[in-house]
Amino acid sequence: MSKELKFGVPKGSLENATVELFKKAGWKITVHSRNYFPSIDDEEMNCKLIRPQEMSKYVERGTIDVGIAGRDWVRENDSDVIEVCEMVYSKVSRRPARWVLVVTGDSKVQKPEDLAGTTISTELVGFTKRYFAERNIPVNVEFSWGATEAKVVDGLCEAIVEVTETGSTIKANGLRIVSELMESVPVMIVNQAAWADPWKRGKIERIATMLQSALSAEGMVGLTLNAPGDKVEAITKVLPSLNNPTVSHLFNSDWVSIESILPEKEVRHIVPELMELGAEGIVEYPLNKII
Repeated sequence: MSKELKFGVPKGSLENATVELFKKAGWKITVHSRNYFPSIDDEEMNCKLIRPQEMSKYVERGTIDVGIAGRDWVRENDSDVIEVCEMVYSKVSRRPARWVLVVTGDSKVQKPEDLAGTTISTELVGFTKRYFAERNIPVNVEFSWGATEAKVVDGLCEAIVEVTETGSTIKANGLRIVSELMESVPVMIVNQAAWADPWKRGKIERIATMLQSALSAEGMVGLTLNAPGDKVEAITKVLPSLNNPTVSHLFNSDWVSIESILPEKEVRHIVPELMELGAEGIVEYPLNKII
């Protein structure tokens, strides 16, 4: 019987970024518009599209072996799964999502304890209930179907637990953050049984390695150039690198070839400096992976 790994692709905001990341890592996932079963060019893998909010539940029960979801929804479901690695997509955001406790700007609440006996509205009901229960703060937590900020503005609850990155929208609505309850980033999760299976664990670890290498390459480029031999020290001081730049002598020449890896945003500043130091034949090239 052939081996198969069941993989959950997150449907929604992470979907396109996940497909693109897998492509850079070496796998082609094709999402079909009329079903929830993407195809993948790996006979050892079977993919399903699953909402991140539900991913950890399906991973835990073994419907799928491994998937990608926000850490917030893993904690919301209180799922007994193993976190393999973080998957921080720059195509989505490099900032963690922050779940914060929020009140109106004129509220007298200064700390979570001040909310004892009140009602809190949120999408993250399970996590919020546990957060307050662990601190022995009696509150009533209600599920919000959306427009959560409006509920506290309209007086339908005394506070909300809402997700934000910068907090700018919360401030724009005249609200105030009391405290931060949790930070969340996308994570790859696996169920206990799959992790205990040597073949599946090996497959998952190889996938994680390649995905991480593709993530490491985001925003990075390679740069190669030729330079006079007596300018090597000056150029290498200007040129950043993951390690030391690679320097090799050109055949029958006093010139050298220098190769380095650096953030793409720095190229526009560095190339003019390299040219002033006598560098020629400067070539910038994209990177898919850094291992």
